[in-house]
Amino acid sequence: MIVVSSTDACPGSSQFTTFCCAFQRLVRLLAVHETAEEEIVHPMARRLPGGDGIVDDRLAEEREAKELLAELDGMDTGEPGFLKSIDRLRVDVLTHARAEERYEFDRLKDQFSPAQLKGFAAAVRAAEAIAPTHPHPGTESATKNMLAGPVVAMADRVRDMINDARDKD
Repeated sequence: MIVVSSTDACPGSSQFTTFCCAFQRLVRLLAVHETAEEEIVHPMARRLPGGDGIVDDRLAEEREAKELLAELDGMDTGEPGFLKSIDRLRVDVLTHARAEERYEFDRLKDQFSPAQLKGFAAAVRAAEAIAPTHPHPGTESATKNMLAGPVVAMADRVRDMINDARDKD
């Protein structure tokens, strides 16, 4: 499960600044995490009996979450409706995580050896290191992520650097 502390690496002293920084960290963590799952975990889960249906359900959940996250990412954290939408995102993400644990991850643990699972974990970390840092609904497949991901990731990271530099002024 992904946990974002509001005090981790958030510059500034105001509560609002801390909240904005924590939200941007959440956006990055979710975007990177889901991309890695789409590239590494889901293709492996498709190999399982009934895996296509399991993965298709998770991808539908991920697309909905990405759409909401993209909407939130474009909003000012002080806008009306932001907190209501982020609460909806929280519920969606927790529901999705439970479904992944129950239907996908447990079955992967049963089908693959500890050494294979360790290899998958290393591949997920590598994918996370180069994944886009903002949500991009519509790229919920390994193929789309592999084709568009590097260019989109570079654009996201440049955008992040520009925003970081602007925020330091």
